[in-house]
Amino acid sequence: MTPLLITTLLLLTACRQDMHDQPRFKPLRQSDFYADLRSSRLQVQGTVARGQLHEDSYFYSGKLGNNPGDYMPFPVTEQVLARGQQHFNIYCAPCHSRLGDGNGMIPQRGFRHPSSYHDERLRKAPLGYFFDVMTNGFGAMSDYASQIPVRDRWCIVAYIRALQLSQGATMADVPAGQKVPSEPPVFGEPGSGATPTAIMPGEKQERQ
Repeated sequence: MTPLLITTLLLLTACRQDMHDQPRFKPLRQSDFYADLRSSRLQVQGTVARGQLHEDSYFYSGKLGNNPGDYMPFPVTEQVLARGQQHFNIYCAPCHSRLGDGNGMIPQRGFRHPSSYHDERLRKAPLGYFFDVMTNGFGAMSDYASQIPVRDRWCIVAYIRALQLSQGATMADVPAGQKVPSEPPVFGEPGSGATPTAIMPGEKQERQ
């Protein structure tokens, strides 16, 4: 027997399928090893996935027990309201309008009109109610839990309450010394949209 043939036979005996056909469970297949015949096992009770330890249940649900709470889980600052306004205008205004009166561009084109935030029912609704609706949806409105992070949902809640307060404000709510109505914003002179002519060094720009 030649050395080449011996080497070939030794290599062939090493090529076994044990690594490929080793004993294992195939997901969702029946298994006689467990009493319930399921190869896929349930998580151990109390298991928490990474990043999903929701210790503050109110922050993540907006509820105290089974009822919506009526307080913000963190202080409302100017930055919080600005963040809430930004996300409200992106996600909510297309249906609810920027005033929150339910007359956004989508309802104007035939979709069902949502309730106005300025209805007495919603003016008295607890803050946790709005958070729960954004998280789980309500009626024709789908949930926004996957699009809007938890803290940003609370920022929107704070801005909705600010909208309600602003639309229902009276003269008694106006700080002393503030003009009513407020001074209109000052805008720069509108341009034509054309690219400005480049001014070379030493040249003077003449007004046409």
